[in-house]
Amino acid sequence: MKAHRIVLVMLVLTITSFTSAKNCSECHKLHLTGDDLSGWRGDTGQWQIVGDAHLNDGNPKLLAGTPGAGAMLNGPTGRTKHLLSKQEFGDVRAHLEFKVAKDSNSGVYFMGRYEIQVFDSWKKESPYPGIECGGIYQRWDNQRDPKGFEGHSPRVNASREPGQWQTFDVIFRAPRFDTSGKKIANARFEKVVHNGVIVHEDIELTGPTRAGAFNDERPTGPLMLQGDHGPVAYRNIWLAPADANPLFAMDYGIQDEKHKTARAQVEALDELGYAGISVGLGRGPALPEMLAELDRRELRLFTVYTGVNIDPGEPPYDDKLIEAINAMEGRNVMLWLFGLSKQHKPSSPAGDERAVEIIRKLAKVAAQHKVRIALYPHNNFWLERVEDAVRIARKVNRPNVGVTFNLCHWLKVNPEVSAESLVKLAGDRLFAVSVNGADVGGSDWKTLIQLLDQGTFDVKGFLKTLGRAGYTGPIGLQTYGIGGDAYDNLKRSMTAWEQHSRVLYGDVSPFGEPTKQ
Repeated sequence: MKAHRIVLVMLVLTITSFTSAKNCSECHKLHLTGDDLSGWRGDTGQWQIVGDAHLNDGNPKLLAGTPGAGAMLNGPTGRTKHLLSKQEFGDVRAHLEFKVAKDSNSGVYFMGRYEIQVFDSWKKESPYPGIECGGIYQRWDNQRDPKGFEGHSPRVNASREPGQWQTFDVIFRAPRFDTSGKKIANARFEKVVHNGVIVHEDIELTGPTRAGAFNDERPTGPLMLQGDHGPVAYRNIWLAPADANPLFAMDYGIQDEKHKTARAQVEALDELGYAGISVGLGRGPALPEMLAELDRRELRLFTVYTGVNIDPGEPPYDDKLIEAINAMEGRNVMLWLFGLSKQHKPSSPAGDERAVEIIRKLAKVAAQHKVRIALYPHNNFWLERVEDAVRIARKVNRPNVGVTFNLCHWLKVNPEVSAESLVKLAGDRLFAVSVNGADVGGSDWKTLIQLLDQGTFDVKGFLKTLGRAGYTGPIGLQTYGIGGDAYDNLKRSMTAWEQHSRVLYGDVSPFGEPTKQ
């Protein structure tokens, strides 16, 4: 009997170990640079393996290689074929190191379609968005004027001078397709870090950028290195599976006696593995201070919670809001915008006209600073249901205005309407989601807002619904009113998230067998 128990325990441990490894991003690193070009397909042209690369002694617009292995150089003139990886990938976390000659140009194309520009941008002005090193290159349409569009400049010019090694660290999300092959979610660069500086966060791509290897969109594709635009060298390229959607914490979940300052809050979130934070406008540490601390830790401000009042004669929004939008310039932060009214009952369409007028004006200001608005349904507020948020977003009809699915408020207001149908209704306007533990049939906030390791509601099943709908955006942890030790609460919820969120992981098969850590 004891022997059987020992075997059973060993079997359970083996299964647990395999499950953890299967979803362990670090365990699946696939290196594409080394002793040869075997990771790249077909004719690799004049690409050569070198130990290092340096500026040509007689011509700084060329690179020369040194004997050895570990780096790749695109030939003596910098004009050769593109490299495409043999393996194809969907969601990935990637690290690349590169070196350019003076005035040189290359690019890294995720899925062979979506380019992060490699360019000599040292102390240079930008002629157009996306041309800069670290820029997301523009799309192209000969029928448009101008023909180039949707280029995204880096938030900061983090470039080093020609002849120095530079780095990109990237989290990329592939486009999603339904069972019929119809695209249901765009590709996005979740984060791009250039030389240790965050230059992009959550940039959505409506299609392939210019000069990619393919004009269509698919669930997977190869990594491509542009080889014909100028001298460039690459080394230490590796890819790993991207983790689940980024999880951020709402600020009141980390605010207690031990975590009053922005530094204390951000340090705790970083230690626990959260991707960033949501803050309430005018609540807690000053916004510039919070942004500085987040930048220092390479974390992100995901949303700023505030509201609009649609009643005539009332100030439509907090007078600090425009100042806050200015501070969020280029960070792709979302305004979590709830709607209030004493004149109109919750969900009443009678308030739509005034709401649309206010939100359109805010959307125009927000768009100038690359800020988005995610309408926030809230129990017993005028904007109460997901359906209300979708209705208003459609009437506002601005690309930077979308909606939020708040789990606790859905359970409080209309759980008889399935989450799947509401997520489908929101479609590509679904900008943000909040989750928490909860009890099925709960009626008050003590039962409807719990830690992620508590409650009878099937959080994992809800995440599967998001995954099937193609949702790759951020997810916020709702902790309002829970109380107790903030650090411990967030730690418990993160442990539960690591289990629940495995349903959101992509295919790890392109990366081969996991290695031991």
